Amino acid sequence: MCFFSSPSMPAITPAPPPPAVPQLPDSNVQGAGANKRRSAAAAAGLGSTILTSPLGLSDAAKTTHKSLLGE
Repeated sequence: MCFFSSPSMPAITPAPPPPAVPQLPDSNVQGAGANKRRSAAAAAGLGSTILTSPLGLSDAAKTTHKSLLGE
């Protein structure tokens, strides 16, 4: 009846091979990407940081504070 014997273990299957290492793009492709990022940053310029018009905001400021029960 073998009450004190160790259980049998299943056979170990070999691990699958690792995926292939991707090749790095050549320097021409990397240079073109850098030039494109640089030109996009230059095109954005200072205008991308200004969030209002020269006249300021057109809506009224919210000066009320919320209470514990909501508005």
